[in-house]
Amino acid sequence: MKPFLHIEREGAVITARMDRPESRNALTKPEYFQEFVDLCQQIRIDTSIKVLILTGNGSAFCAGGNVKDMKERAGVFAGSPFELRNQYRNGIQRIPLALYDVEIPVIAALNGPAIGAGLDLACMCDVRISVTKAKFAESFIKLGIVPGDGGAWFLPRIIGLPKASIMALTGDAVNADKALEWGLVTELVNAEELDAAAMKLAQSMAANPGHGLRLTKRLLREGQHMRLDSLLELSAAFQSIAHHTEDHGEAVEAFLEKRDPKFTGK
Repeated sequence: MKPFLHIEREGAVITARMDRPESRNALTKPEYFQEFVDLCQQIRIDTSIKVLILTGNGSAFCAGGNVKDMKERAGVFAGSPFELRNQYRNGIQRIPLALYDVEIPVIAALNGPAIGAGLDLACMCDVRISVTKAKFAESFIKLGIVPGDGGAWFLPRIIGLPKASIMALTGDAVNADKALEWGLVTELVNAEELDAAAMKLAQSMAANPGHGLRLTKRLLREGQHMRLDSLLELSAAFQSIAHHTEDHGEAVEAFLEKRDPKFTGK
């Protein structure tokens, strides 16, 4: 069986494409969840990777869960309440934990609708670029269930609690223009421009020293739940590390000499 994630690499940028267009890239199997976890582990180990782009093949970014399986209580929705709880914790919930811990920038290139768990997946990324015809829905309530994949944590931090409450408590979809207005996405492009726009942003990030990207991303993550004084202590520790890297020295020399820097990752 072909992988769920089709992985491509261009320089320091990895692109992971969800590749089940026939099911609108629905997150339906434990093997799919494992692929996300494995990719995040690869990124942790390989410090030459600087940016990850997450996108989908076909008409949708990700349609969330399989409603037919919900009806039949099959697949990842099978079992008793206790078994279901563990299937969530040991299954799809491993994706937000893995993606949140990734120390490089993650760009979601939203090639189409992101619905339910698909929206939550997009919200796990740092930046979202969307095609103009996409729509977005925190649609769990429409099926009588709750955001089970981290959306209740991620979405309010991106668009604010009142707007997240509207999306989660109505389940109604918002179009791309509304998503841009609310800050859910940062840029709208035509479908044929999406890959190039995502890669342009990724390359702009990847042009910087890899250690600086990872340390900065970690500070942004830790700052979401730390007190200011604690974050400043962590910032001081990270800054002392950064000051003693070769890439920092090269960046300073290049700035003073008015030339492009040549970073080595050291």
